[in-house]
Amino acid sequence: MTDTKRCGWCGKDPIYIDYHDNQWGRPVYDSFELFEKLCLDGQQAGLSWITVLKKQKNYQLLFDNFNPERIATYDDDKIDILMQDARIIRNRLKIQSIIKNARSYLALKEQGINFSDLLWGFVNYAPVQNFIKTDDGVPTTSDASDAMSKYLKKSGFSFVGSTICYAFMQAVGMYNDHLIDCPQHRQCLDLSK
Repeated sequence: MTDTKRCGWCGKDPIYIDYHDNQWGRPVYDSFELFEKLCLDGQQAGLSWITVLKKQKNYQLLFDNFNPERIATYDDDKIDILMQDARIIRNRLKIQSIIKNARSYLALKEQGINFSDLLWGFVNYAPVQNFIKTDDGVPTTSDASDAMSKYLKKSGFSFVGSTICYAFMQAVGMYNDHLIDCPQHRQCLDLSK
């Protein structure tokens, strides 16, 4: 597959190409995977996604593989340790957001709310198939991302604005926003059936 067939945003970086070709837009239903991805998308705020993508393994290592039960126990001492680690983005608010999100995730679980079912409910439990021709035609928000953002904020999550939620929804296959001439569009369409 040549670069010209891919969505323009992935450029030529091998890490980005691999992410585009094998992860982005493929439906994810596992609650823990969705939690991790939502937290990582929040880390992107103000940065490019590739910055976070290159640090993903470091985040997994330093945040107990995104286990909400473990993260929820992190205290100020743990935050101070994380703030000193150059392997992740050293932004106190972003680090605190992962902890806050873990506690909010567990609060939903205690209410009997399945995180995957909750999030997929915003797109009626099925991937939305968009048929976009050009990179500048890709949306950055939707009514569903607005609703998801509002719900998550009300539930105590942070770094979950509508734009972050929409990027998350694209990444986990709630929206198939691969361009129609990108071979991954058809693959994601087939996976959604």
